[in-house]
Amino acid sequence: MVRITVELVRKKAEHHDCLLAPLEEIALHQENIEKIEFLQDWCPKLKILLMQSNLIAKIENLNKLKNLVYLNLALNNIEVIENLERCESLRKLDLTLNFIGDIVSVETLMGNYSLESLYLTGNPCTDYDNYKNFVIGTLPQLTSLDGKDIERSERIMALQNLPFIRSDIVFEQENYRQQRRKQKSRLEKTIKDKWENEYKDMDPEERNKKFWAEKCEHAPEVRYEIEKMRKLKLKSYETETEQEEKRTYKLFAPDGRPFNINQAKINFVFDDSGPSYVLDLAVYKHLDTSLLDVDVQAHYVRVTIKNKIFQIQLPQEVDITNSSAQRSEITGHLVITMPKSNACIISRAKKKETAEKAQAKSKSKVTEYLRSGQTKREFLEIGPADDVLDFTNMTRPKSTPAAIDPRLYASEKKPSADFVDNPEVPHLI
Repeated sequence: MVRITVELVRKKAEHHDCLLAPLEEIALHQENIEKIEFLQDWCPKLKILLMQSNLIAKIENLNKLKNLVYLNLALNNIEVIENLERCESLRKLDLTLNFIGDIVSVETLMGNYSLESLYLTGNPCTDYDNYKNFVIGTLPQLTSLDGKDIERSERIMALQNLPFIRSDIVFEQENYRQQRRKQKSRLEKTIKDKWENEYKDMDPEERNKKFWAEKCEHAPEVRYEIEKMRKLKLKSYETETEQEEKRTYKLFAPDGRPFNINQAKINFVFDDSGPSYVLDLAVYKHLDTSLLDVDVQAHYVRVTIKNKIFQIQLPQEVDITNSSAQRSEITGHLVITMPKSNACIISRAKKKETAEKAQAKSKSKVTEYLRSGQTKREFLEIGPADDVLDFTNMTRPKSTPAAIDPRLYASEKKPSADFVDNPEVPHLI
């Protein structure tokens, strides 16, 4: 049973700094709430209360809301209109698609003089003869019923014939009550037997398929059963999600081969017919692109989609530099284009043989140039050429001038007779 809590109400009151006392409007729809409680004490100034699409079976605990103007209780399990006499400011009441068969209970709204609009569409009482005339005659303050304006002539005729109309309505209502009691007893027994016997040992997935394929009656008990099935399905999904999160994915095999992984469980198309591999991923249309990460490698491509991994092995090496990833603004699909590499893949034996031949050829060239007077260093740096400059004498020790040309210095030149050697003058080199 889902109950109204302080945390839930504060969460819905974020635009009011989570303060409950001054709150004038609150939306508690689609929360599977089964009982109205605490709101009149926590939020006494409420003017608008939206509680449609819940499992509320009874209108209660609203008598202190003196400022309440609009109350929406559509799509609930309400069978009787009650406990709204003290909501003095109530102008609009929406009870669409409930199970109100007790139409005479609208008489409890006679004291709500501000009430202008009432919605009862989809309730069993709308099938009664003279339903509309009875409601109009009972509540003369109404200006519209089920979204249609009430004409003055309709109101006059309804007031004039109200005693006769009421007797017919009471008779039809009593017939409905008897049918409802039988239906309730039958459904409670059927549902109990079904869950204790038929669904007890059935596989959850098969049970889910069988349940949603069966025809069902429009009754509060069926709505409770639907909610029970929804909770079981949600619980099963949460368990599967937890198991999925706990599972650790191995990206590579022990020999380094990449695994094919689709953790995100999205549809994809891989096209390898052209000169490029094209991977089309059906990424969720409204997913932010910042939550996508694309990693293209030579032999595999990996896409991380909101922390979930998609990885696929490529049959042939691809050109990483020229690969591209684009996303469609219309469909949201991610298209990755990876050009196939033109490199020739050879076997290890052939590769070894080619290397040995290249090495032997290199050695023969070195030997040839060494015989020609060049060193290995010159061959490696300068390479073979017919007019190679000879730099072998660049690193030899410096020779004396006599060693260069002895004829220039065959006899030593003597100074003149009047030459005076000044010790302060440095010697010439």
